[in-house]
Amino acid sequence: MRGLRILLIVVVILGALFVVVDRVAVHFAEGEAADKLKANENLSSAPDVDIKGFPFLTQVAGGSLDDVEVGIKSYDAATGKAGQTIRVDDLKADMKGVEFSGDYSSATAATATGTATVSYAELLKTAKPEPTEVVPGLTARVVALSDGGNGKIKVAAKVTGTLGPLPIDQTVSVLSSVRVVNNKVEVHADSLPELGAAAVAEDRVRAITDFQQAIDQLPGGIKLDKVQAAPDGVEISVKGSDVRLAG
Repeated sequence: MRGLRILLIVVVILGALFVVVDRVAVHFAEGEAADKLKANENLSSAPDVDIKGFPFLTQVAGGSLDDVEVGIKSYDAATGKAGQTIRVDDLKADMKGVEFSGDYSSATAATATGTATVSYAELLKTAKPEPTEVVPGLTARVVALSDGGNGKIKVAAKVTGTLGPLPIDQTVSVLSSVRVVNNKVEVHADSLPELGAAAVAEDRVRAITDFQQAIDQLPGGIKLDKVQAAPDGVEISVKGSDVRLAG
């Protein structure tokens, strides 16, 4: 009986030690992964890396991690224009089936899904709307983007110039739908604004209100999947397969 009790105590102690060692190992691995991602993606600060599942050591022995969550506070994505980037905030990605090489120099996730936000100010800045002539003497350009409610973006355009003898200086707004088209965020007006007494062709008005913005070269090769309007900006969903975390 006494021997059994001692055996149970030893088992409990060894179990506790295994848990401690396992948690120390996973904490170290998360730090190493964060440093590797920072270097690979040229991030200004190390991302948050959370390796899920227990025990960690048995996953390592098998050469694959079930679930890894990565959080990047701010990421500068490509826009398709030389030297121009667009800031993506609070990128959170959930990686499944992460396999890594024996020396841990490379890691690839079978699948990845995630979310992020692009502020309206950032979207407007990178779109760089230029004044566009809608009729002789009258120009317009987008001056603000905001939440229009019910999944819509409110697009405000300022119209200036003269229409005959009349000076024009007014701001008009439209509600626009937003979606992903060819890996770009597309903003498309549901209906067109009335530009005073001017008769303006639809294509000229849409040249002002409608636009597309590429958000490309996201970490690991993930791509845009969906987008929706939200109070602080557009919320994007991303996904990918064979996503490279390192190497």
